[in-house]
Amino acid sequence: MKLKPIYTIIVIALLTVLAVAIVLPKGLEFPSRKTMKLGLDLKGGVQLVYELDTSNTNSGELESAKKGVVDVIDRRINKLGVSEPSIQTTQVGGKPGVLVELPGVTDVEQAKNMIGKTAQLTFKEQGSDGKFVSTDLNGSHLTKAVASVTSGQQNSKGFSSSSPVVELTFNSEGAKLFRDITQRNLQKPVAIELDNEVISSPTVQTVIEDGQAVITGLDSIEEAKQLAILLTAGALPVPITLVSENQIGATLGLDSIQSSLLAGLLGIILVCIFMIVYYRRAGFFAVLALGVYTAISLAIFKLVPVTLTLAGLAGFIFSVGAAVDANVLVFERLKEELRDGKATNEAIESSFKRSWTSIWPSNTASLITAVILYYGTTGFVRGFALTLAIGILVSLFTAITVTRSLLRVWCKNIKRVTI
Repeated sequence: MKLKPIYTIIVIALLTVLAVAIVLPKGLEFPSRKTMKLGLDLKGGVQLVYELDTSNTNSGELESAKKGVVDVIDRRINKLGVSEPSIQTTQVGGKPGVLVELPGVTDVEQAKNMIGKTAQLTFKEQGSDGKFVSTDLNGSHLTKAVASVTSGQQNSKGFSSSSPVVELTFNSEGAKLFRDITQRNLQKPVAIELDNEVISSPTVQTVIEDGQAVITGLDSIEEAKQLAILLTAGALPVPITLVSENQIGATLGLDSIQSSLLAGLLGIILVCIFMIVYYRRAGFFAVLALGVYTAISLAIFKLVPVTLTLAGLAGFIFSVGAAVDANVLVFERLKEELRDGKATNEAIESSFKRSWTSIWPSNTASLITAVILYYGTTGFVRGFALTLAIGILVSLFTAITVTRSLLRVWCKNIKRVTI
């Protein structure tokens, strides 16, 4: 059922009010989305450069090793909850390296520890001489590692003690290996080592056939969580060494964002002045649509959430042009229709219909470009592509729906207008 223009405007007004309430610093809050996320260049953070030791890597496997390092670091950092990290390969003095940028990170040492760990998990059993020897079971057989807290026995004061553990789940091959290990070592200790360091050596009480194991002896639940992340993220394919660490202060980010916002605001104001002066009342409606576009776009940025960088802000400001470009096409067609002597309502409908054949191909081409940039690049360029794509999609809605509804209501009882 087609809504009357006045009802459409009411719905748009309510949507705009909701968007503004979301965007305002003390407006509506959603879980884990209370503030706009800012990137490294705006919020500050840390930049880490690692050199890869590929001395034992064949030349044919070099690219695979570099990609493997990036993938493992990406999984580890994402599990730490860092928003929009930038992780990409680089060159360090002619040698392969990895550049890691972490916006808003406060615990730099924790991030470095998580990135640098090799996370080689091995299971060992006692040999005939009493020393521990390696088994075939290792971290490659893991399918899941989860940190939890288990209740222990009551202490002397009658209170139940609890201890952090990491619960391990093996694949089918690992389950068989673990069953054989427990069969051979009943009432004997089995050592669990991480990076050649014993982290737990439980005594086998019974044969375990379901592929489940528990790592105990951890000091805190935080340690258990970090260990679980390391184990599930996998081991680094080659050793890495931290060669450079740069912290970017918030002052630089504040200056940058203020300059960018000032430039963006000035650009939007100039566009609004041009539209009103050149197209008069119709231009004023386009400016109202631009305001709706801005509110909805910023609300989407906050809800997704999009991590804003200088490049992302550039993408958003660039999409303002797309937001008014469609209106320019419509208004020029409207002028033609009115010059041909058509009634106002008929001219409005015809102008939007004729303009659409020009609007959608150009915006589709821009969207295709944004998608290619997003999936074919990394770092700040992806931020530009994402904000540009969101801006284009929202601009299509505001330029077509909002402006047309306002024109329909304005010209409902007017036989002849000029723009």
